[in-house]
Amino acid sequence: MAPIPETNPAVYAQYQTKWSELPSTEDAWVARAQEVAKVLAQDAAQRDQENRSPRAEVALLKYSGLLKLLGPKKYGGGEQPWSVGYKAIREVAKADGSIGMLLGYHLLWSTTANVVGTPEQADRTHQLIITNNYFVGGAVNPRDSDLKITADGDHIVFSGNKFFNTGGVVSDLTVLEGVLDGTQDHIFALVKTDQPGIQFAHNWHNIGLRLTESGGVKIDNVRAPWTDALGWDASTKQPREDTLKIAFATLLLPTIQLVFSNFYLGIALGSLEFASKYTTTATRAWPFGGDNKESATDEFYILERYGNFFAHLRAAEALADRAGDQISGLYARYSSDKAVLTPRERGEVAEWVASVKIVTTDVGLRVTSGVFEVTGSRATASKVGLDRFWRDIRVHTLHDPVAYKNREVGRYALLNEVPEPSWYT
Repeated sequence: MAPIPETNPAVYAQYQTKWSELPSTEDAWVARAQEVAKVLAQDAAQRDQENRSPRAEVALLKYSGLLKLLGPKKYGGGEQPWSVGYKAIREVAKADGSIGMLLGYHLLWSTTANVVGTPEQADRTHQLIITNNYFVGGAVNPRDSDLKITADGDHIVFSGNKFFNTGGVVSDLTVLEGVLDGTQDHIFALVKTDQPGIQFAHNWHNIGLRLTESGGVKIDNVRAPWTDALGWDASTKQPREDTLKIAFATLLLPTIQLVFSNFYLGIALGSLEFASKYTTTATRAWPFGGDNKESATDEFYILERYGNFFAHLRAAEALADRAGDQISGLYARYSSDKAVLTPRERGEVAEWVASVKIVTTDVGLRVTSGVFEVTGSRATASKVGLDRFWRDIRVHTLHDPVAYKNREVGRYALLNEVPEPSWYT
């Protein structure tokens, strides 16, 4: 398919100089994310309807410095913990779920080498990404067949197809993952996106998260040096025999699952904020209830619903922050090769993350659909754009069935079992 039209980065050119310095504290980073959200909120509904490739929106993330939030200061990064990254994702998603999702995936993929790579590879990858202010996408979808990797001298060669990739079309680098031919060993590597061997299908035409460029991609003989095979020894062409590091590498999945939950939460919070403004300015009181009110904001059922939604979102936010602190704690304690991360410690944190996933899925779907009950029938007009919140959260909450998270947490609560690491746990 032909590429869809792109948004123009020139519309955000003023922010390239406005945000010339990075924030230095957690509060300042969250405030920067809120500034980005305020810009995106101005025309979020219109951009959703136009469904253009988000070239400009990624440029805005670059100008804001948010892409550098987790990176080391020595290369110009913010060197913040994941707990701050999660809050930034949430703030951006309040205004635009697609761009919140892109930020979340970038933060995960740009730090992949921290988890599955060697210290030298992580350092080199950070220098590449931060000094160039690169945006990173990923073609890693475990539901598809693995990419095939063949060895060719000092290089590995990736080939295959992925039904989903995220942000690839507008990325500078793409994370690839596959299985080395003749083995069961997986390899991650980052490669330049702009090359003939990466061929995007341009087929992302779904009901929600329309600006994430999450369609298919063909990987045709894409080469990477063995030195970029994350966690592998380039001289022996073997995975590092380091069981402690392998245990640490399993943190990749809880980390990204909590990324998901935070943009779910951001979308739900954004829908309530958006609906609140609509209710206070446009919703009319119901004149046939026998207890007539002059204003919709005096209606008992409207106040009751907003109170209930707000309370549940407040609880979900507290739970998400607690899990973010748990993830950050593990990274702080076990990021060196000498540290020992036990399966039990990893599993305990995975259950915090699973709990957040369950709660944010449930409350997110309930709030984003329920806000129509307190805004009224006129709020369903396309020009209002309230529907995009539900469409966005509905699409991604199907990523992996939440029923399995409920079962997983059930086994933990009932039998004190922690889950085995998997592509989704």
